[in-house]
Amino acid sequence: MKIVAYTTNNCKYCTTLVQLFELAGVDYKKILVHDRSSEANTITTVDFKLKYPEAVGYPYVLIDDVHIGGLVETAKFFLEKGLVTPPKK
Repeated sequence: MKIVAYTTNNCKYCTTLVQLFELAGVDYKKILVHDRSSEANTITTVDFKLKYPEAVGYPYVLIDDVHIGGLVETAKFFLEKGLVTPPKK
């Protein structure tokens, strides 16, 4: 499974997404989106919007090149695939 997550700095949903990946024990590529992109694993905000005009926020997750969504949609996907289990009540 190829997972790519577009994230931003100081995003609590992005931080929680990374925790979800670690909990599931999956490999992923994290790409930081910000105004200036000159480092590895970064993309400018403008380039991101051009590449993914349907994206409405962060994080933005692709699994096997298919748009999954943000944190909630990714968590649901992981539950459906049995990669994580629901929290006990």
